[in-house]
Amino acid sequence: MSDNNKYLINIIGPTAVGKTGISIRLAQHFNAQIFSSDSRQIYKEMNIGTAKPSPAELNMAQHHFINHISIHETYSAGQYESEALTKLKEYYQKNNVAILVGGTGLYIDAVLTGLDHFPKIDNETDKKVDNLLKEKGLEFLVSELRVLDPSYAQNVDIKNSRRITRALKVIYGSGKKYSSFLNQTKAPRDFIVINILLERQRDNLYDRINKRVDVMMKEGQLLEAKSLYAVRKLRALQTVGYQEIFSYLDQKYDLEFCIEEIKKNSRHYAKRQITWFKKYEATKFHPNQYSQILNFVETKLINA
Repeated sequence: MSDNNKYLINIIGPTAVGKTGISIRLAQHFNAQIFSSDSRQIYKEMNIGTAKPSPAELNMAQHHFINHISIHETYSAGQYESEALTKLKEYYQKNNVAILVGGTGLYIDAVLTGLDHFPKIDNETDKKVDNLLKEKGLEFLVSELRVLDPSYAQNVDIKNSRRITRALKVIYGSGKKYSSFLNQTKAPRDFIVINILLERQRDNLYDRINKRVDVMMKEGQLLEAKSLYAVRKLRALQTVGYQEIFSYLDQKYDLEFCIEEIKKNSRHYAKRQITWFKKYEATKFHPNQYSQILNFVETKLINA
């Protein structure tokens, strides 16, 4: 390994695949620090429902961007990009190897390649689209997007209200297609990325997801959601594991149904993650293959 080269070991994979354990073992082996690319574990108040590393695991290696901000603060992927790159630059002044681990595709892209930059949206446009969502529903906004930007509408997850509203805000505010702002030329990175994709057979992964949800409930996810119920409208809480329990607390469904919904929605999230990760040039491993993973990384470092 050249003393001049800096390396980022990027551990990716769907939820519940086993990223935390592998990242900590690699961090200990290389005396490296871990930079989280999880957009939910970044919040201090969300612990059980985000499958955040335990206090014991956090003590086994230094972690960044876990318990980083409060749910009451606004935080964007662009802010994460800026802060992560600044921290990495400082870190690389004294270290050669860092580890990035998480499953939020946008956060991973922010570090590896950078994000596309969009025009600032004025408050009037912001409120206009939010009101349309409340008054006419998501289907209406999707139909609007299909007319105004058919290419983006064809590729976006049409059930993701955040992405649909974001696209329309940009379109209404700029008068240009949202897709016209995508795939901009990105600034080069001054570190070498080693991508490792962790995989399991689908049935095994889904079983782990289901069991994880059961463990979360035993550990107090219901109580955690209850403690956050008063602020349930906050953007940070519009996520799997919390919205379902809020529905139970609203007496819309019984608890057993909501737990099954968490499992189902977590499995769907894993499927979307797997689709996203296909775009990375990553070497695939089963999480049980730690010795092979370590050998692969060491070979990369030696031959770089």
